[in-house]
Amino acid sequence: MAKVTIIGSGNVAHHLIRVFTENSEVELVQVFARNRQSLSGVVANELITDSLSELKPADVYLISVTDDAIAEVSEKLPFSGKLVAHTSGTQPLKILSDKNRRAVFYPLQTFSKEKKINFKEIPICLESENPQDFEFLKSLAKKISDNVYDINSEKRKALHVAAVFVSNFVNHLYKIGSDICEQNELPFEVLKPLIVEVADKIKYLNPSQAQTGPAKRKDFQVIDAHLAFLENQPKLQYIYKTLTQSIIQENEKL
Repeated sequence: MAKVTIIGSGNVAHHLIRVFTENSEVELVQVFARNRQSLSGVVANELITDSLSELKPADVYLISVTDDAIAEVSEKLPFSGKLVAHTSGTQPLKILSDKNRRAVFYPLQTFSKEKKINFKEIPICLESENPQDFEFLKSLAKKISDNVYDINSEKRKALHVAAVFVSNFVNHLYKIGSDICEQNELPFEVLKPLIVEVADKIKYLNPSQAQTGPAKRKDFQVIDAHLAFLENQPKLQYIYKTLTQSIIQENEKL
């Protein structure tokens, strides 16, 4: 049985706690949180510690804190020679203190504490300094996910940039669409079937094949009408123009 300790209490940590607690092949040894109350109701109280000096032996220590705290936390760990992995998509493996065996255990997904996620579908990106640790992490990852990848720090950085485009930026566009609906007394729910269909279509088509709309068709009459509609919202006009031009240019390459 794999013995895991989680250091952190944020969104990713919450989901890791849940999935490891529910897995009979994993023992969640301990969870560290500076504020014990942040884990209230998430994990048994006896598994929570707010002192790094009280960390118990485990096969791997997963640091799941904000990116700018990873180095400090890893340096403060009161042991050496242990397997320590962070869960960040942007930070390199070498940000971890070299007093321990360094690795990365990065679940690529958008996490919110309020929404349960099927971990089996989540890609887990792994990196380690030696083959033995990689095989252990691979075995651990496969206990909770069907999608496990060997991705080094440089490729993971590129992957995270791509993820921001397809997730965070897309969600911001949802927010813009929601605002336009609200300003014009329209229910945002009308757009949800469209959102779902576009997301579903990408499972079967590549993005170039899935692209539709006035920019794809070079329907400048519609484009001009949309820009006229946005004439009192220059920020949205700029976003619309920029994305439209990008789509047109991309399709001219095909």
